[in-house]
Amino acid sequence: MTNPTKKQIAIIGGGPAGLMAAQEAVKAGLQVDVYDAMPSVGRKFLLAGKGGLNLTHSEAAEPFVSRFGARSGEIGALLAQFGAAEVQAWAHGLGVETFVGSSGRVFPKDMKAAPLLRAWLHQLRAAGVGFHMRHKWLGWADSIHADTSGHSLQFATPTGNVVVHANAVVLALGGGSWARLGSDGAWVPVLGKQGVLVKPLLPSNCGFDVGWSAYFVEKFAGQPLKTVAITVQSHDANDSGKPRFQKQGEFVVTDTGVEGSLVYAASSWLRDDIAANGTATFLLDLLPDRTAEQVLAEVRHPRGSRSLVSHLKSRLKLDGVKVALLYEILGKDAMNDAVALAAGIKALPITLKAARPIDEAISSAGGVAFEGMNPALMLQANEKLAAGVFCSGEMLDWEAPTGGYLLTASLASGFVAGQGAAQYLSS
Repeated sequence: MTNPTKKQIAIIGGGPAGLMAAQEAVKAGLQVDVYDAMPSVGRKFLLAGKGGLNLTHSEAAEPFVSRFGARSGEIGALLAQFGAAEVQAWAHGLGVETFVGSSGRVFPKDMKAAPLLRAWLHQLRAAGVGFHMRHKWLGWADSIHADTSGHSLQFATPTGNVVVHANAVVLALGGGSWARLGSDGAWVPVLGKQGVLVKPLLPSNCGFDVGWSAYFVEKFAGQPLKTVAITVQSHDANDSGKPRFQKQGEFVVTDTGVEGSLVYAASSWLRDDIAANGTATFLLDLLPDRTAEQVLAEVRHPRGSRSLVSHLKSRLKLDGVKVALLYEILGKDAMNDAVALAAGIKALPITLKAARPIDEAISSAGGVAFEGMNPALMLQANEKLAAGVFCSGEMLDWEAPTGGYLLTASLASGFVAGQGAAQYLSS
């Protein structure tokens, strides 16, 4: 039951950003209610924790902020208020111990998301936060003008549509990936009708289509490419050949193309190249621990009666999917040319035709533009939209690689939006 004597904040979306906004707003003594379209909150959060919940990253502030690319300035301002150290302190406050893994990533000691979420929800309910499940936000119930004192919000529920009044609203509706968990991007046209600037939602941390031969798909789809490196070259002649992206790791061959952590890390550059040019190409180094000169020397080494496949396995430990990929891309003629083969081993061009659909992506880019919000993440009021609407989480126009950055920025934006909504009402 809501308290009619208190000013009310409606948090729409029960993911990490929405829950953090609720946590901060309820501290101001306001009536805070969370609405979510799903039967329970935190569904994407729980799914992310299935393989070990990556809370944040332990690297220094400067490289951490740089992971947010073009939006480093805006996200950096949020992280200055609630960054990696605050994420760990928040988890500790819920009774969840953390540790730093060998990669610098920070995890709960038990690697699980569910205990943390349960403790968090218990804390929020004890503080007075109300939860309303199976409430899908449809937008504003009537024409809202900038001089009104609040917002009439319309929700679809199993028993019919309902209207909720709130003095302030925090939207935490997620991006466009994982629609089955609630992040379906249905809010984009709703905000567009209110004059809010929204950048198109795009896949981020996603796989790509290549167009392999039927033989390659039949024999090697699902095979991992380990201990390799990817380079995405610069298109700017003034960069002196410095690549836009270069990293060692691993990824997986799929029946349509490529996916996996190393590809995800390069996905923003590759996606944008496809949008600009129709295709994108990265250079694959199959032996990053060997120099080009060492590889050429081994390829040229006399092989006697051995087959080329046996020779590559013996001299360079190349076999399986790596050799098959060389044949797939280079063809037989180049495979029998020592110089071309050695060059391919160190810089095999993989051309991508399209990004996989957004609903398959780990996260999305695009969303509500920072240019249309104040530092507290409140949308600019206009003739259609009253003041007091805040945005947070993945529905904002930013993207980041996996590794704890996505969750940290989502929590930070919820922290700022929740405090901003409370301060807006108190003023």
